[in-house]
Amino acid sequence: MPTLPLDEVTFENPFVEELRGEEAGPSGSRQVPGYCYSRVRPTPVPAPRLLAWSDELGELLGLARPSERSAALNILAGNILTPSMKPFAARYGGHQFGNWAGQLGDGRAISLGQVPAVDGRRWEIQLKGAGPTPYSRRADGRAVLRSSLREFLCSEAMHHLGLPTTRALSLVSTGAEVVRDMFYDGHPAPEPGAIVARVAPTFIRFGNFQLMAASGEMDNLRALADYTIRHHYPELGEPSPAVYEQWFAEVARRTAVLVAHWMTVGFVHGVLNTDNMSILGLTIDYGPYGWLEPYDPDWTPNTTDFNSRRYAFGQQPRVGLWNLMALAQALGPLVADVQALRPSLDLYAHTLATTQHELLLRKLGLTPKEPAADRALTEALPEALAGPQVDMTIFFRQLSHLVPGLLTGSSADEEALFRGLLAQAAYEAAPAEDQALLDWLARYAQRLRQETADPEAIRTGMLAANPKYVLRNYLAQRAIEAAETGDLLPLNTLFEVLKTPFDEHPAYETLAAKRQRPEWARDKPGSATLSCSS
Repeated sequence: MPTLPLDEVTFENPFVEELRGEEAGPSGSRQVPGYCYSRVRPTPVPAPRLLAWSDELGELLGLARPSERSAALNILAGNILTPSMKPFAARYGGHQFGNWAGQLGDGRAISLGQVPAVDGRRWEIQLKGAGPTPYSRRADGRAVLRSSLREFLCSEAMHHLGLPTTRALSLVSTGAEVVRDMFYDGHPAPEPGAIVARVAPTFIRFGNFQLMAASGEMDNLRALADYTIRHHYPELGEPSPAVYEQWFAEVARRTAVLVAHWMTVGFVHGVLNTDNMSILGLTIDYGPYGWLEPYDPDWTPNTTDFNSRRYAFGQQPRVGLWNLMALAQALGPLVADVQALRPSLDLYAHTLATTQHELLLRKLGLTPKEPAADRALTEALPEALAGPQVDMTIFFRQLSHLVPGLLTGSSADEEALFRGLLAQAAYEAAPAEDQALLDWLARYAQRLRQETADPEAIRTGMLAANPKYVLRNYLAQRAIEAAETGDLLPLNTLFEVLKTPFDEHPAYETLAAKRQRPEWARDKPGSATLSCSS
């Protein structure tokens, strides 16, 4: 299908045209009661440059890669608009670290509208870092290169891993500097600015509904719910109290599937506030995220969360439920009895457990046999991984390669294979901590022998479920530091490899290395820890 430059595409604007919004208002950050959004314009930047472009997403949207100094590039930088665009910033609230924060909103994200894609859906294009909005609070509405590059890379990497996610179309440097205090320690410094064009069917969050309910704006709450159902859950039918219940159940189900995927690939979102929860069950707002390297359920990449570890890896299932409870409370006025939404919370828990179990069986090359025994096997694995601080990605990938030997070798061969696996995947040499995992692996080998498929077929299936490459923080940091000097090779190389994370890529073996190789990444800011500063 032929592609068009962005400036020749006709945008659609249902969010603006169907919901109550502020058409114009005084400049500056402020409260905006009574509206679902504010109409705003991006703030131009001096010298935009295209740093990265997702060809696959561009093809899906029917968009051509922008050329240097083209109108399309200037749209992605926020310098120009086309007549069909009706840009806006959404108004929402949310719980941040468990505390109600009141009005938040799109403080540095400006949506341009929707474009029709070749898959028949409409996709919203949003510029993150495009300048101030009424919701910017004390900030400038800009974003730095480091956070924008991380969001661009991870959005697309997650898509190619098969996880529900928003996506990223482009990464543009602005030619201007942005002052940020990276770790909120009183040392602000100028950094290169950038804008990422992120894409999703919608960016509506739990917090959109929460703010309407908290503000007593029942008309806006109902209108927003009806809009969401008609445009994004049309299979449920015309909105009604019964349909609201079905819709909440589907939101809960999708959220459970999302969290289950995170837990089985070792992804830590880092800041699961209710305003960072997509109403579509997508990974949204790539801030201080991280990939679990030494397996540790208490690990969080977010420096702001070091004291409570509310959003640590192992807490994500619980937080997902907590956030759904907050959403249920907000949707209560739409149903006859808020208790009617409670079964959906049970559905979340059931779906999460079931999905995580099914995903783990696939990663282990097992087909369902005895449900109770199989579940006992998968549920025992996380605790076994934690002892020797196993690298989750390397563990599953290398286990895939062991299958033929496990099915054809002797018990002595089996133990040698497992010890070799630990030598490759464990971060710390701690023999006393290995036994629980070695015992689990012995149970796994016994269960594996119940499979009747060809060993090579099992191995192939496992390799298709266990990526070799994920966006480890130290890899992203290396690409950031190079890009800040004008060297885009690490960014481009990493981006290309992450498009096919299940392939071997022998020329890029180093991109699959553990974090402590190189050793400098163990404690380096940006490689092991991050903040919300961007």
